[in-house]
Amino acid sequence: VTATDADDGMNGDVKYSLKKVTNMASQIFQLDFETGAITLLRSLDFEEGDSYELEVQARDGGELFDTAKVT
Repeated sequence: VTATDADDGMNGDVKYSLKKVTNMASQIFQLDFETGAITLLRSLDFEEGDSYELEVQARDGGELFDTAKVT
């Protein structure tokens, strides 16, 4: 995921976090808090689940934030 902030300095520094994630998804996906990259911790198994939903929050250095669902 990617978010941008036009502010300079710390207020323009965007960090990412997982806000809602199922226990199963937390064992499969990892979010890089600096870049927003979502990677696999292990291989996907269709028999365990055919879809997953994560809610990612992007927050700037001030108090602004937004969320997005990733399915």
